[in-house]
Amino acid sequence: MTPSQSANPMALRGMVASPHYLASGAGLDVLRRGGNAVEAAIAVSAVLAVVYPQMCTLGGDAFWLVWDASQKKLAGINASGRAGLGATREAYLARGRRRIPARGWLACCTVPGLVSGWEKAWELAEGMRRHAMGGASWPSLFEDALAYCREGFPVSSSLAFWLKADTASAGPRLQQDPGFAACFMPDGRRLGQGDVLRQPDLAETLERIVRGGPREFYEGSIASRIASAMQAKGGLLAFEDFRRHRADFVAPLRVGYRGFEACNLPPNTQGMASLGILNILENFDVAGLGEGTADYCHLLVEATKLAFADRDRWLTDPDFQDIPLDFLLSKEHGREQAGRVDMARAMPFGNALDPAGDTVWFGTMDRWGSAVSLIQSVYYDFGSGVVPEGTGVLLQNRGCYFSLDPRHVNCLEPGKRTFHTLNPAMLLKDGRPWLVYGTMGGEGQPQTQAAVATRIVDFGMSPQEAVDAPRWVYGRTWGADSSALRLESRFGRDIAVELARRGHEVKSAEPYDSAMGHAGAILADAAAGVMQGAADPRSDGLACGC
Repeated sequence: MTPSQSANPMALRGMVASPHYLASGAGLDVLRRGGNAVEAAIAVSAVLAVVYPQMCTLGGDAFWLVWDASQKKLAGINASGRAGLGATREAYLARGRRRIPARGWLACCTVPGLVSGWEKAWELAEGMRRHAMGGASWPSLFEDALAYCREGFPVSSSLAFWLKADTASAGPRLQQDPGFAACFMPDGRRLGQGDVLRQPDLAETLERIVRGGPREFYEGSIASRIASAMQAKGGLLAFEDFRRHRADFVAPLRVGYRGFEACNLPPNTQGMASLGILNILENFDVAGLGEGTADYCHLLVEATKLAFADRDRWLTDPDFQDIPLDFLLSKEHGREQAGRVDMARAMPFGNALDPAGDTVWFGTMDRWGSAVSLIQSVYYDFGSGVVPEGTGVLLQNRGCYFSLDPRHVNCLEPGKRTFHTLNPAMLLKDGRPWLVYGTMGGEGQPQTQAAVATRIVDFGMSPQEAVDAPRWVYGRTWGADSSALRLESRFGRDIAVELARRGHEVKSAEPYDSAMGHAGAILADAAAGVMQGAADPRSDGLACGC
């Protein structure tokens, strides 16, 4: 695989960057018709839920970071689902489960939150329209998504890869669900790249959301169908869990970095870890280390370990435990953590997180200066692997992240939101969006965010250069039973040898390895009025503008 050939796309009236070209095109159409960044983001989100089911669906969760130019205000939306009222530790133990399974009906014990995020985002879009910023109608935002459901779309390389991997090696766990097989294995065969996938049941579900609004997913026939299937299959979600669900507006977290204001979402996301890394790096002359050097990689990995230690001790649903965020993101704590970094030796680290996590990040920006950084996911590839028949909705397995140990910070409780790896990012300059960025990748999200931000801020790279550049990920990866530092071979053998000498367990990764995550970014030059986008060559993505 080679770097993106659409290097550094630039535009004046709007920009979209997403990990799938069809989704980017849908958002661009909204912007061209005079829609705002939020309206475009809803369109992108809907298309991704159709064409990228291995990463995100209507049955998953989402988190939004929105700069509202009409109010000159940054808003956050937590559209993650809560555990059902019947999802208790006792319920799993009574079924002989010592942990929540990763696949199947018991894996989806949290309400899908994505559609509720559209509801909150639409409220923001309405406010923008009152200031003559945008004007797209609700039904128009779903035209492309519905067309791709009804008429079909060509299976991309990423979707083909995951269909082949999971229906081959993990076949019984996914194929045994009739709903999954009907959706993704028509005629009992695995679809390959270029085959056309149609999803008529999902089209009907989307049509109901278009006609009845987002609450139809939680209070109407869609919720009723999903809940009925759950009860029939021994699941733990009920109609009342859907009816009670709402997304929330939340106050974004902020830390200073090199004169910029780095912003992310609060718990239950790991945004605190992403900001914690930058808060530590603020105490070092990162530019003086040289981009792509052993010193640069070592420092960012060590800062990651320190930020992850805070995260793993504290991160859970803040409605169930107080989290000392003011202290954890304070300059004092950042300096203290920085003082623990030994540039000559890697520090040991405890157990890293479960490596699974399939996610999409995308960003939008409009001519009025509004911007969206959005991330959505079903957790594992294809989530729980179950689709309530007649709905086309593949359900997430995010609930399996809960622990059944009552002493664990992220223990399962009814109505609780689980620890979420998802976290969208933004850098503000002079109080306005300067860099909108993010990535998929679970444990790798804070690490890749730090790489992209430092390469643009400290080293002056363009967004596409920063996304294309060699990356690393520290922690467990798919199929591994220990933590290691996976380093793309493009760094060169000398860098790998030096990092190993400092005590890192270095594993070589292929150039443009998908395990490094699919990142993206949009940079806004306010003085010139130019927007510059980037999509990851590791994905099926596209950055495009108008």
